[in-house]
Amino acid sequence: MIQTLNIKTLSVNEAWTGRRFKTQAYKDYERAVLFMLPTLYIPKGKLRLELVYGFSNKASDIDNPTKSFQDILSKKYGFNDNMIYELSIKKEIVKKGNEFVKFKIEAL
Repeated sequence: MIQTLNIKTLSVNEAWTGRRFKTQAYKDYERAVLFMLPTLYIPKGKLRLELVYGFSNKASDIDNPTKSFQDILSKKYGFNDNMIYELSIKKEIVKKGNEFVKFKIEAL
């Protein structure tokens, strides 16, 4: 059964105080991901994003890398991530050194 809570959710900006700056690790990750991403056409309008993460640590939170990866996708492909209306995230456990992220963006 789906449970409903009648409360407005907090944005990341509302949840944290002070300024947030990208770490050097994030800058390096962003540069690497932008380089690896293929050329794709992203349709206009509402989007669906599918993500599959290959984690080597079973304790990894499934949603932890999502915002940064989503922001990099929107930067590379020139779309506003507020156009993602549907999001599917899956987690797979892999051997250390075999970590990955798979994604698919399509019109909704």
